[in-house]
Amino acid sequence: MSIRAIHRAGSQDLLIDLDSLDAVLALNAALEASPLPGQRDLLAAAQTVLLKFDSRHSAERAMEALPGLAVACAVRTAGKLVEVPVHYDGEDLAAVAELTGLSVEAVVNAHTSQTWRAVFGGFAPGFAYLLGENQELNVPRRDTPRTKVPAGAVALAGEYSAVYPRQSPGGWQLIGHTDLHMWDLQRENPALIRPQDTVQFVPATQRLSLNQPAEALDEPSGQAHSGGLKIIDAGLQSLLQDAGRIGYGNLGVGVAGAADPTAFRQANRLVGNRMDQAVIENLGSRITVEACGDQVLAHAGAQAQLWITPAEDDQVRTTRQVASNAPFALLHGERLSVEPGGQGLRSYLAVRGDITLKPVLGSLSTDTLSGVGPDPLVSGTVIPVQQPSVGHIVGNPQPSTLPVPDDRGVYQLRVLPGPRTEWFGPCGLKQLAKQLWDVTSESNRVGIRLSTGDQPLQRVLTGELASEGVARGSLQVPPSGLPVLFLADHPVTGGYPVIATVISEDLSAAAQLPPGSKIQFVLQPPAALTAK
Repeated sequence: MSIRAIHRAGSQDLLIDLDSLDAVLALNAALEASPLPGQRDLLAAAQTVLLKFDSRHSAERAMEALPGLAVACAVRTAGKLVEVPVHYDGEDLAAVAELTGLSVEAVVNAHTSQTWRAVFGGFAPGFAYLLGENQELNVPRRDTPRTKVPAGAVALAGEYSAVYPRQSPGGWQLIGHTDLHMWDLQRENPALIRPQDTVQFVPATQRLSLNQPAEALDEPSGQAHSGGLKIIDAGLQSLLQDAGRIGYGNLGVGVAGAADPTAFRQANRLVGNRMDQAVIENLGSRITVEACGDQVLAHAGAQAQLWITPAEDDQVRTTRQVASNAPFALLHGERLSVEPGGQGLRSYLAVRGDITLKPVLGSLSTDTLSGVGPDPLVSGTVIPVQQPSVGHIVGNPQPSTLPVPDDRGVYQLRVLPGPRTEWFGPCGLKQLAKQLWDVTSESNRVGIRLSTGDQPLQRVLTGELASEGVARGSLQVPPSGLPVLFLADHPVTGGYPVIATVISEDLSAAAQLPPGSKIQFVLQPPAALTAK
């Protein structure tokens, strides 16, 4: 195995460049069998392995250990054959024909006449990168990725083909669709196609009628609880979020979790919970809940006004206001209404105790990109809560965790260069930091799409970047030159170069910036090691 370079991908992740796909698979197998100290997850791609660590210190130690790591050759294991019927009606089918110099019929024939090997997963749960037998259908990605690619879309990019398992953003060329489900949590192996499987695409003769499998969470049978919270009005978007799910990168499953980790932890701390327990994340600070049994709550994150309305049969109490960033009681039948009150985008509402729902892949987080986790909360949803054991102490009121803009009204986010700064050169990095960037309305938990009144970023390298793992906080730059800042639900892989990565300490601030906010990126000293 030959490591070409090791790059810092943000504060705690490393991107390892290797000289071949076999080297990638060998290193991936070795690190799955014997993880490095502090290693939390890994993700193999075409020419790289992305490693995630629990701290900056663990990442630094790994940078020193990796060049001397002894790795055996990759052993190819035989997978199953998966036949995928395809309706060749994709929006980009004619464009692929033009790019390859083939007729539309010849494109379909080239796609179905060869077998495709699943070499690695990524991007989304159930998304497998399929390597063909020849280069006949090697086409570039779209200059500007689509914001919505439908589930079942069959696509091409570079030397790979793939099937999108659910609706998601994407920049691949769409040539058709299939009615098969690529990802189903009800199956023993949720992914229909796994690494080392062989795929044969065949023209579909008729449309299949399949129901999308349900992925909603159920309360564990026999689990006693002492009341909870009933959602009266969920507002724009209300989700359950915890610290996220770790260790499923090679299945294409992202971490998800709270978009603003600082406010999330503060809300839990205020009610005396563990720092990783699930809370309600609300977009826009407008939500109403009702207490089922007496509860202790805390609100953190975006500025808001909190009003408690007494129960209908309560003739004594009157409507009262309570403070954010402090614990308060919500008695049985009382309703808490959260209303927007100023800065910030996302609110966090923690309830004292354990939310007794069944985790999916070890977490109660809702991943809006992949669909893994509980459904978004709606009116009438009841969240069951088990009260904690004696000894859990509520916290004292704390200051707001919201970011503060500078005198110009601009929010500063610190970034580390890379891992793909060479695609933009020194001038590109200077431009990134010099000019102001605007948060657009096309932003969500997946990422913040940026625009600028100045010049978009320009590449100094041409060609296509092979798909590779991307870290939370990555500033990925499509050919349009307008970066996308990846947040909690970002795809686990991407095919556009990352010019810089927001440090972990500033990701909470990024998650609280509404459309129209202005950002200036502040470069930090580079931290990269080239393996000799």
